[in-house]
Amino acid sequence: MLKAGLGRVIKVLMVLITVIICNFALVRLAPGDPVSVIAGETGASDAAFVASLREEFQLDKPIHVQLGTYLANVATGDLGYSYRQRRPVADLIWERMPATLLLTGTAFVLSLVVGVASGIFAGLKRGTWGDNTLVVLCLFGYALPAFWLGLVLVLIFSVWLQWLPAFGMQTLGFTGTWWEQAADVARHLVLPAVTLSAYYIALYTRVMRSSVADVQSSDFIKTARARGLSRRRIIGVHMLRNAALPVITLAGVQAGQLIGGSIVVETVFAWPGIGRLALDSLLQREYMVLLGVFIVTSVMVIALNIITDIILAIVDPRIRKAAA
Repeated sequence: MLKAGLGRVIKVLMVLITVIICNFALVRLAPGDPVSVIAGETGASDAAFVASLREEFQLDKPIHVQLGTYLANVATGDLGYSYRQRRPVADLIWERMPATLLLTGTAFVLSLVVGVASGIFAGLKRGTWGDNTLVVLCLFGYALPAFWLGLVLVLIFSVWLQWLPAFGMQTLGFTGTWWEQAADVARHLVLPAVTLSAYYIALYTRVMRSSVADVQSSDFIKTARARGLSRRRIIGVHMLRNAALPVITLAGVQAGQLIGGSIVVETVFAWPGIGRLALDSLLQREYMVLLGVFIVTSVMVIALNIITDIILAIVDPRIRKAAA
C-alpha cells in the first residue's frame, strides 16, 4: 500500500506539472498581452512606456525563462501578482473560492440526489408512464444549453413571477441576522444551482436507470429473491450498492466539469466566483490570474478523482483488493 501510495503521489505531481506547463504555453500563445490592453486603455503608445510595462510584467524575457521563474514561484506557493488590481493572485482566488464552492457543491449534491432518485424510480418502473416522462425530461436536460436555460429561468421566476432574485449572491445593502442573511443567499442560489445541475441530473438519471435495469436481472438478485428477502432489503442493500458504481465513477469525473461549467452560469447570474474571475482575466489579459485559476481548479479536479477512487474502494471490495 505504501508503494502504491507513493506511486500515486508521483503521478499526481507529474500530471499537475504537465497541466501547468500546457496552460502557461496556451495562455502565452493567445493573441494580445496585458501591455497592449493597458496601453490601449490609457491611450499611451510611447515606446518607452510600453517597454517599461513589459519589463514590469517580465514579458521582455525569453519564454523558457518566464516558465522557469513561474514554476519556481508556484513550487513555493506564489501564484503571482495581479498588476491590474495590485493584489496577489492567491488573495483574489481565495476571496472568490467560497462562492464557487457553494454554487458547485450545491449543484453537485442536487444533481446526485435528484438524478439517482429519478434513475432508481425509472429503472424499477421501466416501461411505465412515469419512466417515459423522465426519459423525455432527460432529453430536454441534455439539449438545453446552460446559458439559455439560465435566461429562461430568470425570465420566468424573476421577471414574470418575481419569486427569486435574478443576479448576484446577496441583496445589496441587506442587513439582518445570520439566519436572514443565509436565507437571502439561498434565494439567490436557487436559479444558478438549478441551471448548473440540469444537465447532470439528466445524465445521472439515464445512467442510474440503465444500471438498475441491468442489476435487476443479475443472478445475485434472483438468489436474494429466492431466499425470501424483503423487497426493501433487496433494493437498498444488494441492488443499489452495485447499481451505484457507474454513477459514482461518473460523478467523480463530472464534479471537475462543474467547476468549468460554472463560468457560463456565474456570468449569466453575476455570481462572484472564480469562474467569472477567469472570464474577466481572459478579457483583460491578466495572465497570472488566469493561470492561478487554472492551477487551483486542476488541483481540485485531481483531488476529486482521488476521493472518487477512495469511495469506490469502500463501496466495492473488489476494487480495494485489486488496488492492493
